[in-house]
Amino acid sequence: MQVDHGQTLPLLWLLSDQRNDLRLEAALAALPPGSGFVFRHYHLAPDARRARFETLAAKAREGGHCVILSGEGAGWGADGAYGPVETVSAASGLRLGTAHDGEDLQRANSARLDGVFLSPVFPTRSHPGSAVLGVQGFHVLAQQALVPVIALGGMTAEHAHDLDWPRWGAIDGLA
Repeated sequence: MQVDHGQTLPLLWLLSDQRNDLRLEAALAALPPGSGFVFRHYHLAPDARRARFETLAAKAREGGHCVILSGEGAGWGADGAYGPVETVSAASGLRLGTAHDGEDLQRANSARLDGVFLSPVFPTRSHPGSAVLGVQGFHVLAQQALVPVIALGGMTAEHAHDLDWPRWGAIDGLA
């Protein structure tokens, strides 16, 4: 997908993780055209991570999806970067930060990122037992954002409906 950086961000985002790796090709094929894919795969050694990125990025592009890379890997041909505000603020392409509270969100606003993943909205396997924003807490923070907000953390289609938020991402909820 050739990303027009003036465009609206995709509404639906699939994030990769070690636990959904075996289902990623099928999950990418099932996403609506023009969705987003964030490749994380922190668990892999650098060469294996690059090879897996190339395989999944090609599959994502077949579906017309935006491909975002988390962490190191500049020059891999991704449409942008994902991670803490400080990490992505100087990246090229789409710059998608992560926020967990009002301070993180203000940093995303100040950096004028292209979007921010706000989490965790609901309980999640990624951070078991962690405090969650909940529906009200998410909306209070999201209203402070000057950049598009992507709900993350325990998200499923049902939770997105309950949250009444159109832009969301998931690891388990989409794979």
